[in-house]
Amino acid sequence: MAISEKIRKAASKSVLCWLASVNPSGMPNVSPKEIFTIHNDKFLIANIMSPVSEKNVKASSLVCVSFVDILVQKGFQLKGSAEVIEKANDEYGELHAVLEKMTKGLFPIKNIISIEVTEAKEILAPSYVFYPNQTSELEQIKAAKKQYNL
Repeated sequence: MAISEKIRKAASKSVLCWLASVNPSGMPNVSPKEIFTIHNDKFLIANIMSPVSEKNVKASSLVCVSFVDILVQKGFQLKGSAEVIEKANDEYGELHAVLEKMTKGLFPIKNIISIEVTEAKEILAPSYVFYPNQTSELEQIKAAKKQYNL
């Protein structure tokens, strides 16, 4: 599926994403990821130090990734099929350059987890759903800044 501009914008405003994968026994694993982006309709994650995620993706390609802008309290849940892009892969150089620009060379990228997104669902704080007439992004930002002492 083509990744919409709304999803791209939300991802760019999120500090972390969480990758959910499963091991061959079906045990789930959720791991935060700091370096991620959307490039050519693929959701890319730099594998800096995630051996469990890497092992799980190699065993089962089905994954889910979620990200939320903590101030606005909106984001997305994306599901799809992932693959680990190793240095020997022809795509690696281009994808590595995109992610390395984000790290400014401060973190070694072991390989890249590339996700072909097949489903997308918006994540909203409950107040947007239960109190749509009283909830605005500005109010959510004010409340979040107060909560996090920003």
